[in-house]
Amino acid sequence: MNLLSIQSHVVYGHVGNDAAVFPLQRLGVEVWPIHTVQFSNHTGYGAWRGEVFGAEAIGDVMQGIEERSVLPSCDGVLSGYMGSAGIGAAILDAVDRVKAANKNALYCCDPVIGDIGRGIFVRPGIPEFMRERAVPAADIVTPNQFELDLLSGLTSKTVAEAINACGALQAMGPRTVLVTSLHVEETPKDSIDLMAFGPDGGFRVRTPLLDLSVNGAGDMIAALFFFHALKSNSTAQALSLAASSVFGILKKTFDSSAREIVLIAAQDEIVKPSRVFRAEPV
Repeated sequence: MNLLSIQSHVVYGHVGNDAAVFPLQRLGVEVWPIHTVQFSNHTGYGAWRGEVFGAEAIGDVMQGIEERSVLPSCDGVLSGYMGSAGIGAAILDAVDRVKAANKNALYCCDPVIGDIGRGIFVRPGIPEFMRERAVPAADIVTPNQFELDLLSGLTSKTVAEAINACGALQAMGPRTVLVTSLHVEETPKDSIDLMAFGPDGGFRVRTPLLDLSVNGAGDMIAALFFFHALKSNSTAQALSLAASSVFGILKKTFDSSAREIVLIAAQDEIVKPSRVFRAEPV
C-alpha cells in the first residue's frame, strides 16, 4: 500500500507526519510524506523555531512526485493541520491529481480546527475552508467532538445527537466519519468513546480515560483508522484496531510520565495491541 501524507513535521516529538508516518510504516505501508512546516517541536510548548512552507512549495513537491509517474500506484491521501486556506487548496489539488491517476484512491481528511476547552486554534478562514471545501472532497473525515459539532452545526451531548451530527457530515460528502474522542451523557466519567459511521453501519469503541495531556494522538488515530479501513473495508474492524493501538501507546506514555507520545518504545502496540477493544453497533 502506498499513501501520500501531507502534514506538519517536527524534529522533536510526535505530531503531524511524525505521529502518522512511522505507525503506517510499521504496518508495512510505503508512505510519501510532504511536510507543510518544519518546526523544532510542536506549538504546545509555547515556543518553537522553524519555517512554514507556502502552498507553492507543496505544489512544487507534488509536481515532482507526479513527474515520477508513480501516482497511479498511490492508494490514498491523508491530510491533517492546514496552516492556511492556500495550503489547504494545494492539498486538495494533490488529492485531485492522485484521484485522476487512480480512480480507486481515497482521501482521508483530519479536519483540525480546535478542541473542547481550547476552542478554535487555527487561523481565520480555516473552519470555513474545512466546511465548504475539504470535508465535501473527503471520503473519510476524522473530527474530534468539538470539530464534529462545529462542522455539522449541531450538538452531540447524547449518543442520538452524535449519530445525527455524523449523519450530517456524511451528507456533506464523506462516506465515513470517525469521531476520535467523544464524551456524551451516556459515557461513564472514567471512559472515553470513539464512534465511526461508514457504509456498513455505525459503531462505538469505549476505552478507559487516561489522565494524560499529549499532542499527536488525533494524528495517529486518523492514520491508523485510514489504513485499517483501506485494508479491511470494515468500519468496525478499522475502529477496533485503531482505537486499541492508540490506547496501548497512550497507556505506555501515561505509565512512563512522558511529555511526548512514546511512539518508538511502544511500537509493538501498532502491530499487536496488548488489549483489543471490540466495536459495538450503535
